[in-house]
Amino acid sequence: MSLAQPRILVADDQPDVVEALRLLLKANGFSVVPTSSPAGVLGAVETEDVDVVLMDLNYTRDTTSGREGLELLAKLQQLDPQLPVVVMTAWGSVEGAVDAMRGGARDYVTKPWDNTRLVTTLRSHVELADALRKSRRLSAENERLQTRAPGMVAESRAMKAVLELVDRIAPSDANVLITGEHGTGKEVVARRIHAMSHRAGKPFVPVNAGALSEGVFESELF
Repeated sequence: MSLAQPRILVADDQPDVVEALRLLLKANGFSVVPTSSPAGVLGAVETEDVDVVLMDLNYTRDTTSGREGLELLAKLQQLDPQLPVVVMTAWGSVEGAVDAMRGGARDYVTKPWDNTRLVTTLRSHVELADALRKSRRLSAENERLQTRAPGMVAESRAMKAVLELVDRIAPSDANVLITGEHGTGKEVVARRIHAMSHRAGKPFVPVNAGALSEGVFESELF
């Protein structure tokens, strides 16, 4: 997901902390999804699109072990291992942050946080996650094309539009008429459509209709 205003899921059991973070992040171009419990975090991740999770490690009053946060982190890793998680921990409890990093967290900030460092950290993880998503998408598309579709060299704007159209219609059951001058690559396009269709496992049989006389057309084909 790539949004003009990145969405940060902020989780802390103290309403004043959540509100302070909401105001800070809103002023710096972020949208905030607030919650106050591990269940709220899991529910938000399952139902909403968020770019980064910024979460506390403790949610029960007078608890400082970080166990709740570590358990929540493990569940988030199962839900979406690619989702960046930044944990918040009280100053002097860096050990908990280290455990969280080992459990899959991407980064940590200490309370009280430094506004500039917090905003920079979140922005970096938003940009990194977006770049990784784009890289994975391009890799998947390239692999799909390399394994299923015959290679086509097309640099012109017109041919790129043709390839985009081919990629859209190939998985459908639509009838396709390909026209063009002799030698322009009609059969190559047809092979690409076949290779990217649900009939790819069946034979592709090209027929040069121009070489068939009118009298033998039906007998040759049927």
